[in-house]
Amino acid sequence: MSIFRYVPHLVATLGLALPLTGSHLARQAIGVTDTVMVGWYGVDPLAAVVLATSFFFILFMLGSGYGIGVMGVIATAKARGDQTEVRRATRMALWLSAVHSVIVLPLMWFSGAILLKLGQKPEIAAYAQEYLRIMCWAMAPALWGLTLNSFLAALGRANIVLLITMAGIPLNMLLNWMLIFGNLGAPELGVAGSAIASLVVNIFQLVLMVVCAITLREARPFNLLRRMWHPDWAAFRTIGLLGLPVGLTLVAESGMFVGTNVMMGWLGSHYLAAHGIALQLASIAFMIHLGLSNAVTIRVGTFAGQEDRSGMRDSGVAAIVLSILFAAVTITIFLTLSRQIAALYLDAGDPLTPTIIALVGGLMIYAAMFQLADGMQVIALGMLRGVQDTRVPMVMAVISYWVVGLPTGWFLAFRAGWGAGGLWLGLLAGLFCAAVLLMTRFWRGLARGWTIAREPR
Repeated sequence: MSIFRYVPHLVATLGLALPLTGSHLARQAIGVTDTVMVGWYGVDPLAAVVLATSFFFILFMLGSGYGIGVMGVIATAKARGDQTEVRRATRMALWLSAVHSVIVLPLMWFSGAILLKLGQKPEIAAYAQEYLRIMCWAMAPALWGLTLNSFLAALGRANIVLLITMAGIPLNMLLNWMLIFGNLGAPELGVAGSAIASLVVNIFQLVLMVVCAITLREARPFNLLRRMWHPDWAAFRTIGLLGLPVGLTLVAESGMFVGTNVMMGWLGSHYLAAHGIALQLASIAFMIHLGLSNAVTIRVGTFAGQEDRSGMRDSGVAAIVLSILFAAVTITIFLTLSRQIAALYLDAGDPLTPTIIALVGGLMIYAAMFQLADGMQVIALGMLRGVQDTRVPMVMAVISYWVVGLPTGWFLAFRAGWGAGGLWLGLLAGLFCAAVLLMTRFWRGLARGWTIAREPR
């Protein structure tokens, strides 16, 4: 068959992925702003925010499965012309997100004691708890925003999501500048000021998302808020069983990174600061692959709803090709510009700055090594979510990240004596294992014929 049959899929996937990637990058830019500005405030506050944001992130990932998992359900239901199922699934994803936010609140409130048990320095743990006691109130707005993000993207309005996310960047920068350093008459709050800024931005973005979800022409027919407070236990159970494995899969991966953060803290705060910068640069690159993953979830889910296996296959190939191309670009950047980029995060007058920049430069070599594996595993997850296959991928992720990745990193770092580089090689091992297992599952399942049952009414 001619390779030209893939061109429409490449164009459609890229067209859908670009605004989704842009929104992920814009969201990441908010995190980068926090890290950079707190880094200007001090090395210990920077190390604390690296830990605190990782702590928040892993709990957010656990709850995000409902908002992410519902994307494939919406795409499939929309392809079948089932407006009721779209509304029910989205509404119950919002409910589940709220339940999760309440459950995890005590963990953030008492995070200082948890971090001390994990071997962190008392001053770092205190800063981190100060941050998380404010950010615990941002969990629900962040998860609701993610669910509405999936709703709007599946309706073809990912551009709106991008614009809303981008609107938060200047607001976050202004609030950080005021509240971290005490500018424009605001109190100097340091780490707490950064947390307040993030909370306000999350609420601001949620309000805009809600307005769009009920007023846009594409969204109005679904009447999303109709009977919003009425329980729908069948849909609640369906989305819960679909979304929880998605969240656990994300936790398995992000938990590997958080575990690496904790172990890096054992090496010293300057290692942790360098690791946080390198990991954030790698995360920025990952947002491109994540946008492609979201796009292929919608594309595969749509073709699954139409029972078009050829379309499912070709859209998957298109996403893989695009991910490889973007990985080649980011690898080049990481190997040539990492030190210059790292210098932007730190105060040039701090005596530790040259040491941290040198450490970042070394770690970015490892980050470049795992770009392809990271892209492939998240594309595979996106394709599997498109066919609403989440439970077996969860098991594969746990094995890859916790049985292979994290123990490998610990052994290489602290038994083989490879230090920080050994921890990053462990990350590479986990990502590579996940990529192989998940890709194999999707293509074998496609050969056997994926089927998606309708949700019972």
